[in-house]
Amino acid sequence: MRILVIGGTGFIGRHLVARLSAGQHQVLVPSRLYARGRDLQLLPTVTVLEADVQDDATLDRLAEGCDAVVNLAGILHGNSGRPYGSDFARVHVHLPQRLAAACRRQGVRRMLHMSALGADSGGPSMYQRSKGDGEAAVKQEFADWNPQGWTIFRPSVVFGPDDKFTNRFARLARCLPALPLAGAGARMQPVYVGDVVKAMETALTDSHAGGKTYELGGPQVYTLGEIARLVRGWGGHPRPVLPVPMGLGRLQARLFECMPGEPLMSRDNLDSLRTDNVCAGPIAPELRVVPTGLEAVAPGYLRGGTPLR
Repeated sequence: MRILVIGGTGFIGRHLVARLSAGQHQVLVPSRLYARGRDLQLLPTVTVLEADVQDDATLDRLAEGCDAVVNLAGILHGNSGRPYGSDFARVHVHLPQRLAAACRRQGVRRMLHMSALGADSGGPSMYQRSKGDGEAAVKQEFADWNPQGWTIFRPSVVFGPDDKFTNRFARLARCLPALPLAGAGARMQPVYVGDVVKAMETALTDSHAGGKTYELGGPQVYTLGEIARLVRGWGGHPRPVLPVPMGLGRLQARLFECMPGEPLMSRDNLDSLRTDNVCAGPIAPELRVVPTGLEAVAPGYLRGGTPLR
């Protein structure tokens, strides 16, 4: 297949592109900055090019001749607004809608869209609301010409060797004498990045996956505090984890938002923790995924060992 992957230079994207290349698919990876994906160019069936995916004419040119399009674009932080700010609107709502429209114009009959567990147009956070509206936009765009052309994935928090989740906790444990943690009781079901990309690859070629939304989670549910305690130990720095009241956590997050660079935690991230990030059931059997546990993978890469692939 010839597959266009939007967001292919990100954490999940790099793993998916590598898997698709290993399967001999021709993969096209646009990036706003070519340098971000230059190493992917070493994969034998991958083409990386510099392109602005916010431009409709560019999307048409990229989608032309493709058998499928995959949208992995996403952000965790953005400016404020109701129901969400312009950053979330641009990446989570307008981009998937415009990409689905490009599929219609170019006759691309297969689109995989990465959403998130907890996506809900009426959810407590801007992140969740924008993800919910993005799902609706994709479905609406396909509704009148190819209603089975889309597949949506809703993973819980995704972990793997180069993630920003477990590795961030490990880095904090190296730098701080203790880990103050708001929302420590929030429940989530971490899913291994290798399982996520396997599910997506399967869905690309399985007609039964069309028109479906799949939740993706690991084999075990943890609280955020439990994950922090496990990660700090696996990283070799068993600092105490100190649960922080949500009010104090919001004050802490506001300070992080004022600092330069990507915030460690935002108030919107805390709003997302108001709802559990847990799947309603096991991963759908047609995706042919046996979930990998956090304990089977994370200790290896957090200690600098060889991770499970």
